[in-house]
Amino acid sequence: MAIYLPEATRTSADTLTPRQIVAELDKFVIGQNAAKRAVAIALRNRMRRQKLAPELAEEIAPKNILMIGPTGVGKTEIARRLARLAQSPFIKVEASKFTEVGYVGRDVESMVRDLVELGVDMVRGERLEEVHAKAGQNAEERLLDLLLPPPRPTAPDEDGAAPQNQVQQTRERFREQLRAGRLDTRIVEMDVREKSFPSFEIIAGSSIEEVDVNLKDMMPGLFQGKTKKRRMKVPEALEYLTQDEEQKLIDMDSVARTAVERVEQAGIIFVDEIDKIAGREGAQGPDVSREGVQRDILPIVEGTNVNTKYGMVRTDHILFIAAGAFHVSKPSDLIPELQGRFPIRVELEALGKEEFIRILTEPRSALVKQYMALMETEGIELTFTAGAVDRIADFATQVNERTENIGARRLHTVMEKLLDEISFEGPDLVEKIVTIGEDYVTRMLADIVKNEDLSRYIL
Repeated sequence: MAIYLPEATRTSADTLTPRQIVAELDKFVIGQNAAKRAVAIALRNRMRRQKLAPELAEEIAPKNILMIGPTGVGKTEIARRLARLAQSPFIKVEASKFTEVGYVGRDVESMVRDLVELGVDMVRGERLEEVHAKAGQNAEERLLDLLLPPPRPTAPDEDGAAPQNQVQQTRERFREQLRAGRLDTRIVEMDVREKSFPSFEIIAGSSIEEVDVNLKDMMPGLFQGKTKKRRMKVPEALEYLTQDEEQKLIDMDSVARTAVERVEQAGIIFVDEIDKIAGREGAQGPDVSREGVQRDILPIVEGTNVNTKYGMVRTDHILFIAAGAFHVSKPSDLIPELQGRFPIRVELEALGKEEFIRILTEPRSALVKQYMALMETEGIELTFTAGAVDRIADFATQVNERTENIGARRLHTVMEKLLDEISFEGPDLVEKIVTIGEDYVTRMLADIVKNEDLSRYIL
């Protein structure tokens, strides 16, 4: 049976139970247990599918997920962290950027092409790590050839091995000096490939993807790249030669095949703002094209073949996670066929003061920790009292209630306004120990929060 996922994925994500997956997501996302359970089960089912016979595995389609909830509650973050946990190719797209065929906008198939490009980059990065040591050795030899050109052949003498041994000893001395950094100031001249490409006028109506796929086949000699002489220091030359050797050691055909297989079997596409294309049939104005966009997306979600420059890619087993606030529309406003392709639906709850307090302090990259680390670069020891964190969460909750509820994103605007003076005066502060207390938070934010008109513009 084919192995769909990389070794690192099988040894890490495969061993995680749904409960452990939720625990990992808890480190980054506060609350939303229903959504975490849904994505944990989806990921575990993907791992279970890898262990089945190929005939049965081919028949098991992924159970796509529709997340329903207001902005700023963690929909995107859950999907992103899940993909990182599974080491899967992951891409986030916005449904509102796609348009019906015949309108100006992005083709819906571009989401799959972008995912394949990302998969190729992932696999290529893994292969680069495998060949890095060998490429470094080859680059070192090439650089030594530039620093110490091989001697011209001469007539053999009585002791022909002596000159050769002397050259080898000199080469080894240069190698030691190179590794010790004593040759870093030396200048070498070498041939480098030019990266400039000729420009083309693309005929209106042509597909950019088709141009990208066919152009190199039509004019293969045009993209070989000319070389030119360039003088550079030894460290820069070594880096260039290492990259050049890495490209030679990597089989890009193998990379492309592996990437396509990984995308087909483990790819995740997060479609955000899907509620923006949910329009009722018979609506006027821009709603006319919304149903068309849904019908264009439908084959991708159902399973089809998409033409990419790396070959045809099947979308049958790509996991789709859609999300939307659905303030104006409802999930039932989507066309029935598309609704049926998202059998798992979870509703995310709006965040309140208690969740804001946890968001500010608990996650690994909590906002409070981020600002403390930023100020530490200026030599400032910034601390927040428990009362200050409570007041920050309270102010953010009040502003969300009185204006637009943008969820946890409100914390970013509140924190920026709160630390405006310290961030600006930071390099010039004499006192390098700063404690943010409840009184400081009140002084900086109370007036803005009280003035509802002002808070609409500032917070």
